[in-house]
Amino acid sequence: MGTVAADSIVDLARKVNEKSNEPIVVQTVRCTVGATLAYAAAEWFINAGPPPLLAPLTALLVVQVSLYATLTTGFRRINSVIAGVLIASAFSTFVGLSWWSLGLLIGSALILGHLVRVDEFVPEVAISAMLVLGVSHVAAMAWDRVGETLIGAACGILLNLVIAPPVYVEPAGQAIAELARDMRALLMRMSRELEEGARRENAVRWLHQARGLDDDVAGVDAALNRADESMRFNPRVREGLLARLVLRSGLDTLEICCVVLRTLCRSLTDLSHRRRAEPVYEGEVAGALSELFTHLADAVDSFGRLITAQVSTNAEAAEGQLTEALENGRADRDRIAELLRIETEREPDRWELHGALLANVDRILNELDVERRSQWLAEELDRHRQDPGKPSPTYRMRRVVRRAKRKVRGLGKGR
Repeated sequence: MGTVAADSIVDLARKVNEKSNEPIVVQTVRCTVGATLAYAAAEWFINAGPPPLLAPLTALLVVQVSLYATLTTGFRRINSVIAGVLIASAFSTFVGLSWWSLGLLIGSALILGHLVRVDEFVPEVAISAMLVLGVSHVAAMAWDRVGETLIGAACGILLNLVIAPPVYVEPAGQAIAELARDMRALLMRMSRELEEGARRENAVRWLHQARGLDDDVAGVDAALNRADESMRFNPRVREGLLARLVLRSGLDTLEICCVVLRTLCRSLTDLSHRRRAEPVYEGEVAGALSELFTHLADAVDSFGRLITAQVSTNAEAAEGQLTEALENGRADRDRIAELLRIETEREPDRWELHGALLANVDRILNELDVERRSQWLAEELDRHRQDPGKPSPTYRMRRVVRRAKRKVRGLGKGR
């Protein structure tokens, strides 16, 4: 009974710890504390006039889950208010307030907001300008608004400096491991159904499931972006560069494997259309492919666990399992190549599909290769030490492709 109770307490503590580090919980606590401190500080420094509600409002907008996001958001918020105050002061001096000058002020303020690159705070430029222009004492209101904004932004930034925000490396690693498990589930399904005599309808379901992995990749990318921001300027992080490279390169590898796996499923689907009511593969070829997909599933899953281990604990065990799975996969590939050669002699019109199948298997095995990945990480670490601010061409290209794929998916969902 005592052991059960102890296990329950440990499990409850783990769940509470996980919940306390979720972005929604962290953001709620930080916004509440930051806004309260900002209001108290503004009341202390700005005695006259109405309640300084702009200070807590600024703190609410500035305080983010990560210190990096807080800093960048704070500077954009301050720039937007100062820009609005300056343009309102100019209008009050030369034009005054009327219906046409208000429209001209709003349009000019929005254009100015884009010029000073305050991003999501572009409307704040116009709002600040209207509030300042709408009072009789423009100069006093302008300086109060700037002062409250500075106080709110300072409180938000200081809050993250004093209380270091959490690091979201572990959730990002878990997201990568989950993506690897989803790929493993697909490969294991293909292995099982091939052994059972998979036909056209099975291949179509494989292709549909492979296409669904794109959404999983987008979710992992968002988790990695959050982890990347949480590591910047964070005093809790000691080896942030290595963790970022391990996670980002892990996602890039799995994303390529997802594309190759989808192409592989496409080849099997095309082959099933030609075979019609017959199994996609049967006999010795089906058994060998079943073994190959099982070993590929083990390799992908081991790769996901390797990524998680590299940013948390010892990675030797996961690396050993990955190496073993890749060796078994290469042996299966060589065996299947010989079997497919015999199939091609018997059905020469299908040589292209057999070749595409082998080429896709080779690509997955190469992408998951341990030595290749270790060499790439070493090169990237050296390059970052020499030129830390410049991302690699491969990284930039993959980011462009990933953004384009998101837009395409968004257009498809909107139809």
